[in-house]
Amino acid sequence: MQAKLMMGLLGILATGMTLAKPLVVCTEASPDGFDVVQYNSLTNTNAAADPIFNRLLEFDPASGKLLPSLAQSWQVSSDNRQYTFKLRRNVAFQRTDYFSPSRPLNADDVLFSFQRMLDSNHPWYGTAVSGYPHAKSFQLDKLISEIRKLDDYTVQFTLSEPNATFLPLLSMGFASIYSAQYAAQLEAAGAQKDLNSKPIGTGPFALKSYQKDAVIRYDAHPAYWAGKPKADKLIYAITPDPVVRVQKVKAGECDLALGPKPQELIAAKNDPKLKVLSTPMFGTGFVAINTSHPPLDKVAVRQALNLAFDRNTYLARVFEGTATAALGVYPPTTWSYLPPKQNGRNVTKARQLLKQAGLPNGFSTTIWVRPNGSTLNPNPKAGAELLQADLAQIGVKAEIKTIEWGELIKRAKAGEHDLLFMGWSGDNGDPDNFLTPQFACASVESGLNFARYCDKALDGAIQAGRATADQAKRSQYYQQAQRQIAEQALWIPLAHPLAAVISSPKVNGYVVNPFGRQSWASVHVR
Repeated sequence: MQAKLMMGLLGILATGMTLAKPLVVCTEASPDGFDVVQYNSLTNTNAAADPIFNRLLEFDPASGKLLPSLAQSWQVSSDNRQYTFKLRRNVAFQRTDYFSPSRPLNADDVLFSFQRMLDSNHPWYGTAVSGYPHAKSFQLDKLISEIRKLDDYTVQFTLSEPNATFLPLLSMGFASIYSAQYAAQLEAAGAQKDLNSKPIGTGPFALKSYQKDAVIRYDAHPAYWAGKPKADKLIYAITPDPVVRVQKVKAGECDLALGPKPQELIAAKNDPKLKVLSTPMFGTGFVAINTSHPPLDKVAVRQALNLAFDRNTYLARVFEGTATAALGVYPPTTWSYLPPKQNGRNVTKARQLLKQAGLPNGFSTTIWVRPNGSTLNPNPKAGAELLQADLAQIGVKAEIKTIEWGELIKRAKAGEHDLLFMGWSGDNGDPDNFLTPQFACASVESGLNFARYCDKALDGAIQAGRATADQAKRSQYYQQAQRQIAEQALWIPLAHPLAAVISSPKVNGYVVNPFGRQSWASVHVR
């Protein structure tokens, strides 16, 4: 055996071939699973949608355009209700020790991937324990009236009404394409739940193994339709502490550290052993105010909380100059952005508003935070303590509750929180990517609307914005929505951070994505 191994190595050397180094990435947290349609967090998207799967289309942040992916071309009818996609041929699904595909991707896979989410009578519909939060929030079951297979490589979607966001939605992680053949194998074995732990996709890397809170291992997909990845293996080293993530890069244990803390970014810029890559993030950190919990259901109370908050101190302490102040829902570079009217911090006025709401002595509430930091909330403990102290100045007694990330998301989607430190990152640069998930009535049901606010006028403005392709008209509707969100004080907006990574200088080919997505196929370590 040893002789054969030695001969193999000698053969590699003789032909000038070299074994590609594994790409080791220090990540923030464990995913909830790999059936990405069930989840809405970036952690799950990065662990499943980005390496394992592809979508019909992909969004290129550099050009701001949608690009072909599994669909090599598409046509839109004159009434903007029918979308016909020509699928790429000879796209191979991943081959693992638990699945051997006998055919390439075809229209059946696209039908399965969408009908499973949209048709309550589909045999796979009830297998998603967490439901389909994105599909529900965007009301795709109502929007998509029919999906037809025209031939093995042509799929046609018919919409119930025109929707300007439909194509961009297809680039999001939840729109990943699954193998219908693999699903049939699991169904025949009564093992549908395995889809969440043993995924199969067409993406650049196949899942090899997963140890919760420790490591995820992927192998390169050698038959990947876009060309074999530059790294033979991808490893996610799950490291919740952001300081430790950077230390591991310096020690050579990781090649990249995701979600570094602001102070780590500042220090790394002067360290020759490290490289900082960053771009403004299409995301917003915020505190969601649960409008279904009294007295937070009163607009005067929510306005008082906003006026009590010292945003400048928060930015200085938590982000140390690496983020800009969030005054509204999404970053000011987004088209349709409406600068909100700001009066700044005003503790006196905040107290007056509480008195007006019948709460001259304040009230008691809770602040929910995760234990470990993220890009949108790098220091949860410090942020919560600052908010707690600010609210105390107006008589509001806030108890801080630190809850593990998976549990926090689950309970927040059920509406159990009062004040919730949260963040949202859009996937495709479209304003609706913030407005629908966070403020539409359907998103209250799906759990993504953390303010738990459903209003006919606001919902109508968001829906009207989606229904027209005219960007000027869409902007008018979205500005109407932004005015109402600001007036109702549904959030305490916090910050627009940088999307940043700290890497070893030996890493080549990595590009920071403003949406927090990860593309590993062209990344390698020299």
